[in-house]
Amino acid sequence: MRSQEIRAKFLEFFKERAHKIVPSAPMVIKDDPTLMFTNAGMNQFKEFFLGNSVPKFSRVTDSQKCLRVSGKHNDLEEVGKDTYHHTMFEMLGNWSFGDYFKEESIAWAWEFLTEVCKIDKDSLYVTVFEGSKDVDNLEQDTEALNFWQNIVAKDRILFGNKKDNFWEMGDQGPCGPCSEIHVDIRSKEDKEKVSGASLVNMDHPQVVEIWNLVFMQYNRKANGSLEPLPAKHVDTGMGFERLCMVMQNVQSNYDTDVFTPLIREIETIANAKYGKDENINIAIRVIADHIRAVAFSIADGQLPSNTGAGYVIRRILRRAIRYGFTFLDTKEPFMYRLVKVLSDNMGSAYPELKVQKQLIENVVKEEEQSFLKTLDQGLVLLDTMILANKGTILDGRKAFELYDTFGFPIDLTALILSERGYELDEKGFGVAMQEQKARSRSASEVSKDDWVILSNDLEQEFVGYDLMEANVKLVKYRKITSKKEGEQYQMVFNLTPFYPEGGGQVGDKGYLEAANGNVYYILDTKRENNEIVHFTKELPSEVDDSFKAVVDKKQRWRTACNHTATHLLHQALREILGTHVEQKGSAVHSKYLRFDFSHFAKLTVDQIREVENFVNSRIYGNLPLQEQRGVPMEVAVKEGAVALFGEKYGDTVRTIRFGQSIELCGGTHVKNTRDIWHFKIRSEGAVAAGIRRIEAITSDAVKDFYSENNRLMYQIKDLLNHTADPVKALGALQEENSSLKKQIEGLLRDKAKNLKGDLLNELTEVNGVQFLAKKVDLDASGIKDLSFEMGSNRDDLFLLFASEQEGKAILSCYISKEVVTQKKINAGTIVRELGKYIQGGGGGQPFFATAGGKNPAGIPEALKMAKEYLT
Repeated sequence: MRSQEIRAKFLEFFKERAHKIVPSAPMVIKDDPTLMFTNAGMNQFKEFFLGNSVPKFSRVTDSQKCLRVSGKHNDLEEVGKDTYHHTMFEMLGNWSFGDYFKEESIAWAWEFLTEVCKIDKDSLYVTVFEGSKDVDNLEQDTEALNFWQNIVAKDRILFGNKKDNFWEMGDQGPCGPCSEIHVDIRSKEDKEKVSGASLVNMDHPQVVEIWNLVFMQYNRKANGSLEPLPAKHVDTGMGFERLCMVMQNVQSNYDTDVFTPLIREIETIANAKYGKDENINIAIRVIADHIRAVAFSIADGQLPSNTGAGYVIRRILRRAIRYGFTFLDTKEPFMYRLVKVLSDNMGSAYPELKVQKQLIENVVKEEEQSFLKTLDQGLVLLDTMILANKGTILDGRKAFELYDTFGFPIDLTALILSERGYELDEKGFGVAMQEQKARSRSASEVSKDDWVILSNDLEQEFVGYDLMEANVKLVKYRKITSKKEGEQYQMVFNLTPFYPEGGGQVGDKGYLEAANGNVYYILDTKRENNEIVHFTKELPSEVDDSFKAVVDKKQRWRTACNHTATHLLHQALREILGTHVEQKGSAVHSKYLRFDFSHFAKLTVDQIREVENFVNSRIYGNLPLQEQRGVPMEVAVKEGAVALFGEKYGDTVRTIRFGQSIELCGGTHVKNTRDIWHFKIRSEGAVAAGIRRIEAITSDAVKDFYSENNRLMYQIKDLLNHTADPVKALGALQEENSSLKKQIEGLLRDKAKNLKGDLLNELTEVNGVQFLAKKVDLDASGIKDLSFEMGSNRDDLFLLFASEQEGKAILSCYISKEVVTQKKINAGTIVRELGKYIQGGGGGQPFFATAGGKNPAGIPEALKMAKEYLT
């Protein structure tokens, strides 16, 4: 049975049992600050489990795309080494929100596997929570055990501990016992030798968990205690790739039709054969897995970057490139060629792959080119470190610097060192890595108290589209503590005029006013698990009273101007550049707006001017806001509303129209485009392959911009003696300056040549090398010319020259290439180390390098220490 048929049969099975089939949520999460990626099928339903929202359907089913590469669920380092872990995977699931519970979920799971999928019952084992006598004092899940005993042979039922059979969302929140279903796909002979029961949950590649049935019946509080949930829920998750492995009678997920088309393409590209050599096998599995994670993430709107979720995606992609580079000898970009295969294979189930195919290919190819350059640079740096190293063990901290600063993979460092007869100080590297992780954890760690519930009114209303202030009641609050922000409080009201951060728009700020006149400032507003949460430094003492909630009107108005401008900008770009333009991200603040969009080339000056004129013509056209709320999604799209890939929309949506611009949007906007006053683009540039970014300003910020420009123009005219044509005057000054610079450079070269003879006479011998460390009156360029002049006819020099220029210190080190090789010393390393004396740093090549610093007083000490490198 092919994978597409397996997925369809699962969904149809639960549809027949009154479950609503819902689409997969985006893999990249945008409205939950506790998660970067969807790592389980239940993520999009958290608000129902937490009781923050009432679900539209009490039974749902879907196939959810998931990513597990960070945090508690981190399978990254296992991927490729075995045959059943993945970064991106599909989770088939069925859910009950306060409807059916253990009996039905157990019976249906068994029925689907044994009757629909025809899996041999003698290959299946089930586990039941055995209970835990620790602080929770949990009893055995006898309820689930009784249901299993009615349909499964007793020798097939196993008991699991809290680690394996008690599922928790996190340190706090809904949780409960679970029953896992495991499958044994070993040969008949192997089964006769060793019982499959002894291999369950032992990481055996052929005895694997296939389905987990979670029975959510408790809530974990901040103090660790458990309390019963008001309603019981079912959350199941089955590994789609593992089910395909069983159904297609193969021994590895990678032998299913989910992966074989990718593997065949990798074999063709790399001229390698899967199944012959284990290193090659691992590399091919890594690449086949990782291209899925990267492609789906980009399709959902997450580009590789240096921070947050983008850093994770870049790390996954680079891990795959590195495996190809090391074991498949792929020295040119190749992974982007796999995107078409993936799109052809999975595009029918996930159409975003087809729609975004060109963009994914462009981004992946550019990332490959960039990282291959990094690998080349890293090899040079590693060569330098090896040359400068004393002994045969490379300091782990230096290797960590190569890994952390330059992105050079540590296992590649270890491999190269081994090939050259060196060892890696793995302990030192590990210490440096743990120190960095500790710093990162400490910076991002947040502790949260339990919510203090003041009202059971769970329905929260947002009134901020129509009102800027409202009388509110506090429903619940809790204290949170982080290293970055210190102590803060989160508050939820029965209704609120404060807009929560979302859709690129920042959250509102403002204040609460109590009846007695006390004022409490709202520092930020966010959405968390479908609740609007307000942040404040001080908890109101009048928690049981009503408050007047007041939005900062000026900030909201400026933000609204910028948000409306992004809609007009989007329209302008599609009109002027073409309909291929799609929004790929935005940031809407009170001071500026940022807009990312798909386009293949830098905008010309004329195009930028045309875009500005287009937007401003709509601003001057006094276009009124036409807002519609609660529009059925299909109606909005039919009317031409622009929907963004990677965004999660409900059955009904809000549309925002200004003239011909119509978009699905939850943000705040001006009532009429004239309120924006004017639109000005400040910058335009590349973010990634095929992705451009515009930063722009509107309203008050434009007025400030022109006012500052006028002030600068008057200053320039004043400096130019109020010339009538300042542009012409500046051009003349530039020409004169260029001419004088050439004259000075010639004079300095002559000076360096004259110095050469005198300085050669000052050379002294140190351990067979002609040495000189001296301060000279030359700039960096002159010192370089002097160094190479002195070394032009010699192969035994070590020179360190220092200079002071405009209050700054310069150190330049020249070493003959023969000395670099014989003495295993490196000019780049030397200037970096001596740079500490001048409070600076630098680098360069092994035979010539320069450092700059802000402390000229340290020059004598640096010159004094230079001789140490030859002794």
